Amino acid sequence: MLLFLVGYMGCGKSSLGRKAARRLSVRYVDTDTVIEQREGASVADIFLYEGEEHFRRMEHDLIAECIASGEDMVVSTGGGLPVWHDNMKLMNSAGKTVYIRRTPEQIISRLTPYGRERRPKFRGLNDEELLAFMRENMAEREPFYMQSHRIVDCCAMSDAEALDSIINSLTEHE
Repeated sequence: MLLFLVGYMGCGKSSLGRKAARRLSVRYVDTDTVIEQREGASVADIFLYEGEEHFRRMEHDLIAECIASGEDMVVSTGGGLPVWHDNMKLMNSAGKTVYIRRTPEQIISRLTPYGRERRPKFRGLNDEELLAFMRENMAEREPFYMQSHRIVDCCAMSDAEALDSIINSLTEHE
């Protein structure tokens, strides 16, 4: 069982992914965290010094590595990962994909100052600018996210309900 969580930055993929992996007793992989560990630099610094294309190639390679391992795992992807290369098609063919969907307003309310600062595309934006950026950027990414096997609309769900929905998605579509 290979489960990929996709969705916009700050939607809860990492926290829900860790909980899902614990519940399923499988390995957990957060693509941003693994890349940061391998590079010895934050995602923001990789973007700044190596460029976004370099980072996106690393994401693609990591997804391919997870698939090739044959291990059961839950993988929380970076927000832009499904948009680049053939990543969404690759994940859909290798496992289950679940789109964690939230509104920009919900995501902003969930973000800590640290959470905003560590995301390169959010840096230096005030609340109004951030909301405008997110609306536009989410609209561009939505067609990719919507290719997921399952959409978990978290707008009216608690995190516990969202987690149950993610877990239940594993037995659907079989």
